[in-house]
Amino acid sequence: MSPTSLALLPALMGLGYLCGSWLGSLTVCRLAGVGDPRYAGSRNPGFSNVLRLHGMPLALATLALDAGKGMPVLWLSMALGLAPWAQGLVGLAVLLGHSYPLWHRFRGGKAVASAFGVLLVLVPPVALLCALCWALLAWRVRTAAVASLSSALLAPLLSLWLAPDYALVVTGFALLVLARHFWNLRRLRSGDEPNL
Repeated sequence: MSPTSLALLPALMGLGYLCGSWLGSLTVCRLAGVGDPRYAGSRNPGFSNVLRLHGMPLALATLALDAGKGMPVLWLSMALGLAPWAQGLVGLAVLLGHSYPLWHRFRGGKAVASAFGVLLVLVPPVALLCALCWALLAWRVRTAAVASLSSALLAPLLSLWLAPDYALVVTGFALLVLARHFWNLRRLRSGDEPNL
């Protein structure tokens, strides 16, 4: 990695945070004229809550926006020749922006869709296999939290096998997603977690 690329890393991370902090569900729900998902259901501005509140079309639009919003800055990072660890820091900034957006009092989403988009750029096979795992579990168990937690645990293992250069950064992504699901774990233990 060149010194110029390294010098650009803080700016790319800042741009990643800005991209991540755009919550797709707020735009989608506003344009559709429906309620803000942060004030109903699980109060999470993400795919699963939008699906429960407003149906599949708006949920898929939310998924597309949240998965795609960090891709341009990641493509730029790769084009500039950043090392995998540096690309990972840019990706982590996207996820932190989504999870803790400054403009929304640090009340963001759980970073599952955004993590899928970041993985799709950095390690596409890992992203696709995790998405398949999520879809199968969500269909079978009907609980988004179980599907998300299982996919997050699977991602580092798949990275060790398919993309070892990215295993450490993918582990960081997974830890963030797991941490963002702390309250879901408590609800799962008590049997209060809502179904899809």
